[in-house]
Amino acid sequence: MAATSTVQREAVIAAPAAAILPYLADLHRWEAWSPWEGRDPDLHREYGGEPGAVGSTYAWRGNRKAGSGDMTVRRVTPHEVEIALRFTAPFASENTTAFRLDEVPGGTTVVWTMTSPVTAMSRIVNLFMNMERFVGGDFEKGLATLRTVVER
Repeated sequence: MAATSTVQREAVIAAPAAAILPYLADLHRWEAWSPWEGRDPDLHREYGGEPGAVGSTYAWRGNRKAGSGDMTVRRVTPHEVEIALRFTAPFASENTTAFRLDEVPGGTTVVWTMTSPVTAMSRIVNLFMNMERFVGGDFEKGLATLRTVVER
């Protein structure tokens, strides 16, 4: 089994899982909460497939800050969304990102996880920026924005 690296963050949102799920499964709705929005005002986006359904896609191409890549929804259940995430710039990598929705008293705990293979390139990148801190901070920002959007 190949070595992997995992980044994970969670937040409680005062809403049922059914109210949160569309913001995760429908890639069009990521614009409302994604921590990477606003990094390139001229970002080029392309969507494919049925929004919120397995097989739907989102591809982006932007400046150095935004990079380029694509996402494909691989699984949607009432309490989980799994997405294949591929970056093509500023460096290439293939990852799996998943959201788990655990209902708790007063809301839902949203657990956001990204699993990446450990490669020679990822080891080099990790020398210059710690992915746990770098991506973890983005996840925290995204979950906070998601909470604000959903609880509105």
